[in-house]
Amino acid sequence: MTQGFKHPHTLMVQGTTSDAGKSVLVTALARILYRHGISVAPFKPQNMALNSAVSADGGEIGRAQAVQAEACGLTPQTDMNPVLLKPNSELGAQVIVHGQAIGNMQAREYHHFKPQLLDEVCAAHGRLQARHQVVLVEGAGSPAEINLRANDIANMGFAEAIDCPVIIIADIDRGGVFAHLYGTYQLLSATEQARVQGFVINRFRGDVSLLQSGLDWLEERTGVPVLGVIPYLPDLHIEAEDSLNLRQLTDAPEADTGARLQVVVPVYPRTSNHTDFDVLRLHPQVDCQFLRDPADFRGADLIILPGSKNVRGDLQWLHDQGWVPVLQRHLRFGGRLFGICGGYQMLGQRIDDPDGVEASAGTSPGLGWLDMATRLTGTKTLRRMHGEAISDTLAPAGTPVSGYEIHTGESTGPALDKPLFRLTPVDDPRGQALTDGALSADGRIAGSYLHGCLDEPALLQAVIDWVLDQPGQGHDFDYARLKEVSFDRLADAVETAITLPRLYQLLELETPSSC
Repeated sequence: MTQGFKHPHTLMVQGTTSDAGKSVLVTALARILYRHGISVAPFKPQNMALNSAVSADGGEIGRAQAVQAEACGLTPQTDMNPVLLKPNSELGAQVIVHGQAIGNMQAREYHHFKPQLLDEVCAAHGRLQARHQVVLVEGAGSPAEINLRANDIANMGFAEAIDCPVIIIADIDRGGVFAHLYGTYQLLSATEQARVQGFVINRFRGDVSLLQSGLDWLEERTGVPVLGVIPYLPDLHIEAEDSLNLRQLTDAPEADTGARLQVVVPVYPRTSNHTDFDVLRLHPQVDCQFLRDPADFRGADLIILPGSKNVRGDLQWLHDQGWVPVLQRHLRFGGRLFGICGGYQMLGQRIDDPDGVEASAGTSPGLGWLDMATRLTGTKTLRRMHGEAISDTLAPAGTPVSGYEIHTGESTGPALDKPLFRLTPVDDPRGQALTDGALSADGRIAGSYLHGCLDEPALLQAVIDWVLDQPGQGHDFDYARLKEVSFDRLADAVETAITLPRLYQLLELETPSSC
């Protein structure tokens, strides 16, 4: 099927729209191949997302590629996402190349800079291809964005540069799936159309036989086969690349203890790493809501201030939207408050950005609940950490802790004399132990730089106990196991929709005799 391509063992998944299912399909195909003994790695040339992760080689990549690496049984590497854009304003973003920030660029400036990155992107792909049998590539947005075709490195520009086959996915749940697929195909150039080896329809509900006439029409008009129709999978949890689902999951059973923790996360414009809270939204004991408008706040046991890509800007947004009086009232009535990364910095007395690292240069007064100040600098801290709790207030001393740090700047002040955790770098076991976090004198306000810390089951149980002030109320919840079950459930569905022999043929691999 794919004869003639220079890289048939690289398959690129492009979509008719953003959120068509590219990330999920790559994750599914990765887990399918991994389960059948194929060495496979994910790749995304250029990603624009505020959800990111720290790689094993000390860089920053998109969260989706870290999730896909998990599905492949790999630790994340910077080669899996050589270019990451993290928006910090309406027209600009921080540009990260090979895991390290090289500066902020406005959209037009970056558009002219992209051609310089094509060689870097192709080299990263080449290194992955040399180490693995298969590389699964995720595109970005749509390949049919006419205004972005020049200098493209994210979709067909990359596919043509390395000469690999492409499949295109569309989400039927949005409606207009045949218009999306046919229109996208028609907007491609002749050479781009020639590398499209199949269409995939995502999130279908109902009797697939009713689609057959449409599938036949599409194949007749384009000459491109429909490789599969993936069913809608309710309540499937795969960490999101960047989109934020404000709908609370309500299908989880109540905890055996009968306790119920009410958590609210204010969502400011540049919220980053909202995947920190997936474990709370899925936890059977927790009702976790993302709120933008403080008028929707109906009370909570715990408010968590999340990370931010523009801390001073998002702090001002909290003031402008009326969240600060809500936080004050919450604390006055005995509620708990926790800040992660940028949210932790906001809890202090002051945030200084003298060089305009995140946006415009200047100083902003913090919320003033922790006696510390933060100075933002051009040096970004990127490290995966593990260790233990050292404060008996938030969690019993010795409680295991793990997560990752992604932040600019350093916080200093008396509040840090009462830290939460003692940590060492995962990738440097002999590295110096460091302390992290701070706790208010009354024990009701805490903060940490550690993203993903709530994924650790023992710490999460301890935090629930801290908030409810009821030791032993924490409910055993294995988030890591839930993710593995989700990977396999997704892979099962896609393997049924796109049969293995067809997938192996597409990749020009020898089909196992067991198929």
